[in-house]
Amino acid sequence: MPHIAVPAPVPGIRGLMAAKPASGRRLSELAEQLLRAASPLSVAERELIAAYVSHLNGTPYCTGSHTAAAAHAFGGDYALVQAVQRDPATAPVSERMRALLTIAGKVRGNAREVTEQDVAVARAAGADDEAVHDTVLIAAAFCMFNRYVDGLAAITPQDPETYDGIGATLVADGYLPQSRPASV
Repeated sequence: MPHIAVPAPVPGIRGLMAAKPASGRRLSELAEQLLRAASPLSVAERELIAAYVSHLNGTPYCTGSHTAAAAHAFGGDYALVQAVQRDPATAPVSERMRALLTIAGKVRGNAREVTEQDVAVARAAGADDEAVHDTVLIAAAFCMFNRYVDGLAAITPQDPETYDGIGATLVADGYLPQSRPASV
């Protein structure tokens, strides 16, 4: 049960954003920009970063939603997303993605631990400055989103099918409220 009154029993961040629509709109716009706008990272890769950071932060709602979104964006490959969450060093991802996940993991913990060497490894694996930038910004933003959801005890469904539906909708429709049904 959320720590604040929400207008309707909508799960996760959507329920919380409904309590403050103006800031909710801005947060939705930020998510849309980070995860859907032009980037050298695919939607699937950006969702994977969001899922990984949310997993590291232990935020069940965001982990479930973005794990499903990443899996749907990767053509239904839940095993890939779960392998990254277990251990990005052994997951079946490109060296570029592995290097970017290392950076994202450091941003999630103590961002000052990201080193020039981490960035050099990402560049050597094919990441450009924009990919590094987008990785850091997605990781930082998802730390904020995770803390928002956890700090206000957002409604967190237990049924994995709920998250599968949320993920499918996010991939199909994006993050702006008018483009999605209110129940998701």
